[in-house]
Amino acid sequence: MLASRFKDPAAPLRLGITLAVIILFAPAFQLSGVDPSKLWENGTLDHLFIFLAGFFPPAHSADFLREMGLATIQTLSVATAGSFLAMLIGIPAALLSTEALSIPLLTAGRQRIARWLGVPLLRSGLLLLRGVPEIVWALLFVRAFGLGSTAAVLAIGLAYGGMLGKVYAEILESQPQEPAAALAASGASRWQIFSHALLPQAFAELLSYSVYRWECAIRASAVMGFVGAGGLGQLLDTSIKMMNGSEVGSLLLVFLLLVTGTEAISQAARKIADYQKILIAAAAALMFSAYWLWSDWQQAFSASSNLLTYLYDFFPVDLSAAHLQNVAKGAVETLAISAVGTLLALLGAAVLALPAAGRWGALPKAITRFALNFLRGVPDLLWAAIMVLAVGLGPFAGTLALALHTCGVLGRLFTETLENADPLPYDALICSGSRRFSAFCYALMPQVFAQWIAYTLYRWENNIRMATVLGLVGAGGLGQQLYFTLSLFQQQQAATIIIAMLILSWLVEQLSLFLRQRLN
Repeated sequence: MLASRFKDPAAPLRLGITLAVIILFAPAFQLSGVDPSKLWENGTLDHLFIFLAGFFPPAHSADFLREMGLATIQTLSVATAGSFLAMLIGIPAALLSTEALSIPLLTAGRQRIARWLGVPLLRSGLLLLRGVPEIVWALLFVRAFGLGSTAAVLAIGLAYGGMLGKVYAEILESQPQEPAAALAASGASRWQIFSHALLPQAFAELLSYSVYRWECAIRASAVMGFVGAGGLGQLLDTSIKMMNGSEVGSLLLVFLLLVTGTEAISQAARKIADYQKILIAAAAALMFSAYWLWSDWQQAFSASSNLLTYLYDFFPVDLSAAHLQNVAKGAVETLAISAVGTLLALLGAAVLALPAAGRWGALPKAITRFALNFLRGVPDLLWAAIMVLAVGLGPFAGTLALALHTCGVLGRLFTETLENADPLPYDALICSGSRRFSAFCYALMPQVFAQWIAYTLYRWENNIRMATVLGLVGAGGLGQQLYFTLSLFQQQQAATIIIAMLILSWLVEQLSLFLRQRLN
C-alpha cells in the first residue's frame, strides 16, 4: 500500500529521458575531451595553485586603483549604452515576431500575409545579429572605428539586440494567453493587448532578464577589451599577459562587486511597482553613460569610412575542400564543448537554485548566492585561462570554463524563476507532510520547467558563441580557428567560420523551438 502510494507515475518517462540523454551525450563527452584525470597529472594542481596564490594580496597602489576606477566607469557606461541600443533593437523585434500577439482576429487578410512574409525575415535578422559573437563584432568595429569604447557599444548593441528580441518574444509566449485572447475578441489592438494583458504578467521576468543582460554586457566588455575595446577588459588583458597576479586579483574583486551590485539592483527593481521610477533611473544612467563616452564616439565616427572596405575583404567566402574540412571538424568540436559544458552547468545550477531561492534557510541562501555570483562574475575568458593552466590546451579546458561560468548564469536565472513561482502549492505539500524534494518536484518544477528548458537551450546557443571567445586562449573549437585566421588577416577563411557559427546557432534555435512546442 505504501509502495503504491508513493509510486511516481512519471518515473518510466523520466528514466527513458535520462537514458536517451546519456546515449546522445556519450560521443559529445569524448569529442569535448573530458578527462578528469588530467587534473591529477604531474603537478598540474601545483602550477594552478601557484598561479591562484599570486592573486593575493590584490594590488592596491593609488595609481592602479585610480586607473581601475576610471576603467570601471567606462565599462559600466559601455554596458549601459550597449544594453540600451540592444533594447532599441530587441523590443520592436519581439513585438513584431512573438506568437503571443499572433491572434487570428488581428492577422486576417493582408496583415496575415505580411506577417507570414515578415516574421521569418525578422527572425533571420535576429539570428544573424546574435549568431555572430560579440568579440567578432568588436573586431570588425575596432578595425572600422579604431580603438576605444565605440566598438564595444556597437558590438553589445547588435549581438544583444538579437538575443533580447528572441528572449523577450519567448517570455511573452510563456505567459497565460487567456487575457490576450479575451481582449482580442473584444476588438482591442495589438498594442492594447500587449500593454494591458501581456506586459503586466511578464514585466517582472522581462525586467529580471534585462538586468541580467546588462550584467552580461559588463562581462562582455571585459572580453572585448582583449581586442582593444577599452574598459576593465583591457586592464585584465595587460595584467594576464604580464602575469601580474595581484592586479588580476583586484580586477576579479571588482567583477564580483559589479555582479553583486547588479543582482541587488535586480532585486530592488522587482520590488518597485511604479514603472516610472525604473524608467527614470534607467534614463539617468543612460545620460551619464552618453556623457562619459561622448568624446570616444566623436573620434570614432570621424574614422568610420573604413568599415565597408574591411567588410569587402570577407568576400568571396573560402569554400575550398581543405578549409571546409577543417571548419567542419572545428564545428563538431565546438558543438561538443558547448553541449557538454551546458549539460554540466544545468546539473550544477539545478542543485544550487533551490537553496539560492531561500527554500533551505538564510545561511544556505547567502552561501549559494555568493557561489553563483563568483562563478558568473569571473569572465569566461579568465575561467578558460585558468582551466588551460589546469588541464592544458584543448577542448577540455573550454568545456570546464563553460560549465563553471554557465552554472553561475543558469543558477541565477533558475533562482529567479523559483522566486517568481506561486509558492502556495509548495507550501500546501509541505504542510501536508511531504518532503522538501517531493514538494519541489510536484509543486515548483511544473511551474518553472518550461522556462528552465528555454533558458538552458538559449545558453547552449550562447555557449557556441562563447566558445569563440575561449579560442583566444587556446581552448579549442571554431574559436581557435577564427582567432588564428583573423590574426593572419585571412578574412575570407574567417567568413567561412562565421557562417559555420551561424548554422550552429540556427540548429540549436530550431531544437529549442521544437522542444518548447512539445512542452506546451
